[in-house]
Amino acid sequence: MKYNILVVIFLVINFGALAIGSWLMNNGPQTEWYIGLNKAPWTPPGWVFGAAWTIIMICFSIYMAQLYANENTGKVIILFIFQVVLNVSWNYVFFNQHAVSFALIIITLLTVLIIYFLIAYYSKLQLISLLLLPYVIWLAIATSLNYYIYTNN
Repeated sequence: MKYNILVVIFLVINFGALAIGSWLMNNGPQTEWYIGLNKAPWTPPGWVFGAAWTIIMICFSIYMAQLYANENTGKVIILFIFQVVLNVSWNYVFFNQHAVSFALIIITLLTVLIIYFLIAYYSKLQLISLLLLPYVIWLAIATSLNYYIYTNN
């Protein structure tokens, strides 16, 4: 499959997953529950989340297209699907179900998975692996925000 087509496929899947996650959180950031939480002092303004996820998913889609082009295995696809499931489910669990502790487990697993991608395939992808850094950095921030809410509410 041509690389550009793979990029488009991963963009569609990743942004589709973001759309589903957004739908599942049911206006989460605007709800009385979320507004009333004791949030971390380093919580960024709302617009940052959309900008960050846009950059992350573009970088991740390029990374996944390159990975899939070089390592077309069932393992890569299963790990990718697991990433999608974790990413989408966090929104529902945190914002819709208010299960902050379970959401913390999900986001921690997602962080570990993305770090696994970075480490496990670095030898094959080398500099392309740097495209995962925005995702890793954002997940570190998001995990800390989730942990702060977990420990302070």
